Amino acid sequence: MENKNKYFKVGSLYAGIGGICRAFINAGAKVVWANEWDKYACMTYRENFSHRLYEEDVEDFIKKDLKEAEDIDILTSGFPCQAFSIAGYRKGFKDERGNHFFKTIEVLNKKRPKAFLFENVKNLRTHDNGNTYRVIVDCIKHAKYHLITLCLNTMNHGNIPQNRERIYLVGFKNKAAADIFPNLEKNPIPLTVKIKDLLKEGAVDPKYYYKNFDCYNQLKEQIRSSNTIYQWRRVYVRENKKNVCPTLTANMGTGGHNVPLIKDRKGIRKLTPEECANFQGLFNWKFPNIADSHKYKQIGNSVSIPVVTRIAKAMIQTLEQFKK
Repeated sequence: MENKNKYFKVGSLYAGIGGICRAFINAGAKVVWANEWDKYACMTYRENFSHRLYEEDVEDFIKKDLKEAEDIDILTSGFPCQAFSIAGYRKGFKDERGNHFFKTIEVLNKKRPKAFLFENVKNLRTHDNGNTYRVIVDCIKHAKYHLITLCLNTMNHGNIPQNRERIYLVGFKNKAAADIFPNLEKNPIPLTVKIKDLLKEGAVDPKYYYKNFDCYNQLKEQIRSSNTIYQWRRVYVRENKKNVCPTLTANMGTGGHNVPLIKDRKGIRKLTPEECANFQGLFNWKFPNIADSHKYKQIGNSVSIPVVTRIAKAMIQTLEQFKK
């Protein structure tokens, strides 16, 4: 497939609310289609993009719509990571969510793009004593793509103060392209953005404050600094020692676990959804009229846009050198 215009075309699987899509658009690519099944994620996605969104299970997308979906230069996939995380009890491919990786490979084999980017949790590489990762590498090799694996932390590679390590699998059909792809792991960028730069200016809705929380006295005793983000971990408070935001999770703010907390002049509160979005680089992201619980989940499941933008730019610069 030859791209006859100036854009590299991108197709996105497990698109969520579109963090990876936005990153590739930032890098100069054109997203031509995306696939996502979650109703509320699709609502948010449509608030931020106008290209084709296939709202359906990936199996239905493959069976019904993949053939007519526009050909692409780059495939992206944020296939479900729970099966590969500590939070997902390390079930790996025995969990049906782990099998979504094979759906990604099926699309890769049918569309045959020039390159791909897959994103997942850091645990992916060590899960099941490395067996899960070896299966993934073998599948990619069998598909005749050349793989580069990156482990990047948002606070080191995105100029966003969040301690978020993720695995990024970058692949090229052309071995020469893979050989010249830059080693981003060895080239961190300075962290100049501060926590306070990403917090809301002005009044915050009282509903985010914790004065009526059962464990408020415990929070008050342990949360003392206004320059630190803490977490409520069901029964105790964790202070972030690196002076950055701890990893944002899909369940933050929904069940009392992993909730990011700060102390301001009015008291102790959790980060608002908009503030959490800022810590993912989802600046000015548009959300429909949905519950905060959905917003927190969507943000925690999303990606750090500045990190993915950096990878996307490097991929496009690499592909440019092999354009015919």
